[in-house]
Amino acid sequence: MVDVGGRLVLPGAICAHTHFYGAFARGMAVPGPAPASFPEILRRLWWALDKALTPEDVKLSALVYLVDAIRHGTTTLIDHHASPNAIEGSLDLIGEAVTEAGLRACLCYEVSDRDGPERAQAGIEENVRWIRRCQEQQHPHLAGTFGLHASMTLSDATIERAVAEARALGVGVHIHAAEGPADQEHCRSTYGERVIERLHRLGVLGPTTIVAHAITVDAWEMGLLRETGTWVSHQPRSNMNNAVGVADIPTMQRGGINVALGNDGFTPDMFEEMKAAYLLHKVHRGDPRAMGGDAVMALAYANNARLAQLFFPRPLGRLEPGAFADLVVLDYSPYTPLTAANVPWHIIFGVRGSHVTHTMVGGRFLMAERQVLTVDEAATAARARERAPEVWRRFEAYSRQA
Repeated sequence: MVDVGGRLVLPGAICAHTHFYGAFARGMAVPGPAPASFPEILRRLWWALDKALTPEDVKLSALVYLVDAIRHGTTTLIDHHASPNAIEGSLDLIGEAVTEAGLRACLCYEVSDRDGPERAQAGIEENVRWIRRCQEQQHPHLAGTFGLHASMTLSDATIERAVAEARALGVGVHIHAAEGPADQEHCRSTYGERVIERLHRLGVLGPTTIVAHAITVDAWEMGLLRETGTWVSHQPRSNMNNAVGVADIPTMQRGGINVALGNDGFTPDMFEEMKAAYLLHKVHRGDPRAMGGDAVMALAYANNARLAQLFFPRPLGRLEPGAFADLVVLDYSPYTPLTAANVPWHIIFGVRGSHVTHTMVGGRFLMAERQVLTVDEAATAARARERAPEVWRRFEAYSRQA
C-alpha cells in the first residue's frame, strides 16, 4: 500500500505515434531561410537530422526522450525510427534505452527508398530482425511492428517486399500516409491513384497497421480504412506546426474508423496533445461542439489502450485487475467538483503533465515525488548536451546539401 495523499490516480498515458530521435532537434536551427513547405521541412530538417545520427546518438536521443516521458506520465509509446547511417542494430539500442528507463514501447525502423536500395533493404532487415527478437524473447516492455516511411518515398517493389516480410512474421505496418497535400499529389501524379488506395492495393492496410496522420483523405479512402480495420493516429500539434492541414477525426470517429492519439515526436506530454486535439477541431470547423472532451478521451485512453494491446500481452490504459499496473499519480487539487461525468473536462482544462508526481510501469515506480528513479537524469542530460553540438554540425552539413 502506498499513501499518495489524496492525489489523483490515472492510467499511464499512451502515445500512438512518435519519433524518439527528434529529441535532438530541440532548439536546433535549420540553416538558410525558413522552410516554406512540408517537403522542404522533410528534406532540410528531418532527413538531414536522421542522417546525422550515430549509434551513440540513437540511444542517447531515445533515453532523454524517455526520461521526459516518465516526467509527464506517458508510459507506453509506439516509436518510428530512422538513422540511415546507423541502421543495423539501431532498434536494439533504442530497446536498451526503453528497458533502462523502465517504460514500454513498440519499435520499428522507417524503411525508405530515399537513401538508395541498399539502405532500403537494410531497413527491411532491421525490422525483421527486431520483430523476430521480440517474438522469441517475449519481453513485457518491448514489441515490434514493421516500419515504412511514406508512399512518396517508397516504390511498389519496396513496399511489396516489406509487406511480404511483415505478413510472414504476422505483424502489421506503421507508416505515414496522406500527411498533407504533397504525399497525395505525388501518389496521384506517379501512380494514378490516391495514397490510401495505393496502400490498400499493395496490402499495407489491416487491423494491425497504423497509418499516421491521414489528413488529405477523401470519403472513399475513409471507407477503405474502415473496411480494413486500419488504425489512424492523429497528431494535432505536429500537423499545426507543419501547416499540412487538419485530419477529419470527428468524421472518422462517427464512421467507426479506429483512431488513436500520437504526438509525432513533440514533447511526450500527452495531456498537451489532448488539449490541442480538443481545440484544433473547434476552430477548424467553426463549431464549439466539435471534438468534445469525451471524444478526446476516447482517442487518448480507450482507443490508445486498444491499439497498444495489439502489441502487448495484457490490457493497458486501464485501472482494473489483470491489467498492467501502468499508472500515474497527479498532484491535482480541483477547486470545483470532480466526478465521473466531468473527468474529461478536468483533464483538458486543469490537468498538466507538470502535475505528475509518480509514474509506475508494471507495478514498479519509475518516478516518485518527481524524482526519476531508473535513469540518472542529470548525467543523461549532460551527455546529451555534449553530443548535441556534433550532431548539429553534421546535420547542418546534410541540410545544406538538401
